[in-house]
Amino acid sequence: MQAPVNVAICGLGTVGGGSLRLLRGNADEIARRAGCPIQVVRVATRRPRAIKIDSAISLGSDPFEAVQDDNVQVIVEAMGGFDPAFAVVSQALAGGKQVVTANKALIAERGNELFAIAEENGTTLAYESSVAGGIPIIKNLREGLAANRIEWLAGIINGTGNFILTEMAVGGRTFEDVLAEAQDLGYAEADPSFDVDGIDAAHKLTIMASIAFGIPLQFASTYTEGISTLAPEDLAYAEELGYRIKHLGIARRTDKGVEMRVHPTLISKRWLLSEVSGVDNAVVVKGHAAGSTMYQGPGAGADATASAVVADIIDIARQLRAGGRQPLVPSLHYHGAALDLPVVPIDSIASEYYLRIPVLDRMGVMARITRVLEQHAISIEAVIQKEVHGGSVPIVLLTHAVAESSMNAAIAELAKLADVVGPIGRVRVAPFPAGE
Repeated sequence: MQAPVNVAICGLGTVGGGSLRLLRGNADEIARRAGCPIQVVRVATRRPRAIKIDSAISLGSDPFEAVQDDNVQVIVEAMGGFDPAFAVVSQALAGGKQVVTANKALIAERGNELFAIAEENGTTLAYESSVAGGIPIIKNLREGLAANRIEWLAGIINGTGNFILTEMAVGGRTFEDVLAEAQDLGYAEADPSFDVDGIDAAHKLTIMASIAFGIPLQFASTYTEGISTLAPEDLAYAEELGYRIKHLGIARRTDKGVEMRVHPTLISKRWLLSEVSGVDNAVVVKGHAAGSTMYQGPGAGADATASAVVADIIDIARQLRAGGRQPLVPSLHYHGAALDLPVVPIDSIASEYYLRIPVLDRMGVMARITRVLEQHAISIEAVIQKEVHGGSVPIVLLTHAVAESSMNAAIAELAKLADVVGPIGRVRVAPFPAGE
């Protein structure tokens, strides 16, 4: 067996600690698969004195010492955030080291710069663990589906949001109630906005869309909407209409360009994706040759994410063992320049819609609502009208497809009607037939 590949782990939290445990606990199997031993020789953590670790591993607080160590071949960036992560990764790549990261925000927002540095210096920036934890979606998009023209992908790619919506649907509980439980269980942070506002999912979708369509990473162009405005009755009405509501990331190539959007979405109960519950993640990819393929599993957690980190290290070890530094598979799947496809703004995207309109129980109210919708060329597919509660009644509609701009104008006009007595709930319907 060849000489070992030496690794430095920068950051010893959930991801870094899990990766260290996996590399040491499964060392023999990993060595057989890589063709050489993989050994951790340095760890950088903010609290080195609080960590008890094997004396063979150099322990310190400065990640740049690991970057400058000639004995280290692979840097695992597990610090998160942008500072000092960007500087650590860029210096490591420029200095001839291979880098593995789980930092989705770093890849989505600064990846174009980092991949350029890697290419210029003949080094590797691997990032399988940045999307969907233990699900190998990056590898499948870049390798398993390489022969396909990707038409669209859709994913439940944030476990916290999926847990909240699952519990709201099952128990009829409010968003605030389930969020508090998610925080108690450790699924949600004290400041949960990154998850419930869709930012985390948008980072992941940005990365997948770039690989799928060969476009630059464009996080700023990804439309992002959270789940905090959903009410328990929305999930109940969706169920009655044959749907479930999931916080979905959608990327789709159309004649207008590429759609990239994260928002609550009605998906048919006949679609397998609707069955994904709790903290699980799942991604469906539609290729022109392979058809629809679905990938499901734990989207976070120490062990699941470490599995993806170590898989990247194994790939790099194989690459080094074969005498190469730069990977055979391009970082974002395509050789050469990225495609200059426009990102379609949300106002121009046509969707079917679910609307929940709270109104006073008056004669002619449905006719007045219908008249407003007709003025904006919006036709109704289905209607649910419930019993009176305290003088008001929710009217629930499913519409046929209409541009977002038209729907926004219609909602603004509906809100001015004297019959409407509260905020109008609006959820987009998934643009894919259930059988795809």
